[in-house]
Amino acid sequence: MQSDLELIKVGKVYDNGTPAVVDFDLTVARGEFIAFLGPSGCGKTTTLRMIGGFEAISAGDIRIRGQRINDLPPERRPTSMIFQSYALFPHMTVRRNISYGLEVKRVPKVERDAKVDRMLATLGLEDIADRRVNNLSGGQRQRIALARGLVVEPEILLLDEPLGALDANLRRTIQNELKILQKTLGITFVFVTHAQSEALSLSDRVVVMNQGRIEQVSTPLALYTRPATLFVAQFIGNNIIFDGAVTMTQGTNVRVKTPLGLLTGSANENFEAGRLAKIIVPTEAVQLHQANKRDEVLVRNDGNAISAVVGRSSVVGHVQRLSVDLPTGRALSLEAHVDKYPGDQFQRGGEVLLTWPAAAATVIAA
Repeated sequence: MQSDLELIKVGKVYDNGTPAVVDFDLTVARGEFIAFLGPSGCGKTTTLRMIGGFEAISAGDIRIRGQRINDLPPERRPTSMIFQSYALFPHMTVRRNISYGLEVKRVPKVERDAKVDRMLATLGLEDIADRRVNNLSGGQRQRIALARGLVVEPEILLLDEPLGALDANLRRTIQNELKILQKTLGITFVFVTHAQSEALSLSDRVVVMNQGRIEQVSTPLALYTRPATLFVAQFIGNNIIFDGAVTMTQGTNVRVKTPLGLLTGSANENFEAGRLAKIIVPTEAVQLHQANKRDEVLVRNDGNAISAVVGRSSVVGHVQRLSVDLPTGRALSLEAHVDKYPGDQFQRGGEVLLTWPAAAATVIAA
């Protein structure tokens, strides 16, 4: 598949010597939806702005469909950027806001009007085309910003947390519309967000960043189920992490000796015996059993069975929340549908077993 975007060892160092982005390597396929995800200050917006030409790069190359664009100004790049603030002109009508980019590019009026009309229809803005934007809702302004970015027919649309200002219900609605729109138009989207659910539900691949560096690039499912680093395991989802040392490897299964006994998980690399490792268990993979069923559950879960004592228990709607105390003194929080952890079976102070299949856990180097 032909690539739309390549970032090759791209770096950004501020004037005071602070590195913002370090050795950023990424290839984006045509028509792909890519999300940059990470905590505040990790470099995701800076990277997006470098692609758009709003930040100069300090090292590396940026290529769009094979063309090096390092020195091109924003208006000459085949990209369009949608900012979190929308950056609409309050004194202009909806139609004129959408048309503005075409005017800058000196597109003839007849062609310009036809493009704007199509975009108004695509995003359901026809009824408000002649209204000024300052009296419109957040959802309407979001659609106008999208229309203005798309009407110039960019090869790549850059979106800098464009849904951050919307309330939760409207945000979900716009998310659905955005995904459908992207697939319909077939345009490459590069999307910056700090919301995990947004990145995981919208994108084809997620780029997790930390302190200016890429931690992992994966599909949402692989990112959630197979974290490659400790940072990703702590940042994505709700994982339990155990420290230990590898005792043996058999196929993809790796057995780790921990203070709680031998535990087994899956790994994508070879581990030598004695190597320090961490075993990462998603809380949704954990099952609770009554303590007298140890022999039965050990066989089904590759030896993964930990004794614990039930602490707090509460039900919120259909969600059961449990706190369990391990023999090491560590407390774990579990959350699932009430049918998974029936309250009448797991009472406060009761002894239980925590189990999970080896395939659900991931072993990474410490």
